[in-house]
Amino acid sequence: MKIGIGSDHNAFEMKCELLAYIEAKGFEVKDYGCFSPDEVDYPDIAFHVANGVINKEINRGILCCGTGIGMAMAANKVPGIRAAQVHDTYSAERAQLSNNAQVITMGSKVIGIEVAKKIVEEYLSVEFEGGNSGRKIDQIMEKEAEYSK
Repeated sequence: MKIGIGSDHNAFEMKCELLAYIEAKGFEVKDYGCFSPDEVDYPDIAFHVANGVINKEINRGILCCGTGIGMAMAANKVPGIRAAQVHDTYSAERAQLSNNAQVITMGSKVIGIEVAKKIVEEYLSVEFEGGNSGRKIDQIMEKEAEYSK
């Protein structure tokens, strides 16, 4: 599985640590930036990661900013993307198992790096289970397609 990762300047250090952690777990990782602690706007990075998923360059994405909120909002603007803001292992698990979230977002000013690592580990260890959840995801995607017309 290939993982895309990105952050703004607020979460630059977290992104760097998570990138190394994910690689150590045996995943291939593509870094979408930012590449320094200099101030950047997060939407472009979120769009790049989300488009990486849509274009099948990566299988899943992980985005970090100060709270995770802005990254989730931006990534969810890319048609076909389901990005979930998570701050604990249970929501990370459910983001994938129940909601087939291709992207998770986290806040470096909200959680510490050790919690972030556990969240990433949980998210990457599960697969979407479909079933009743699949029906609900289909409804969400149908509504998105309706609005896209």
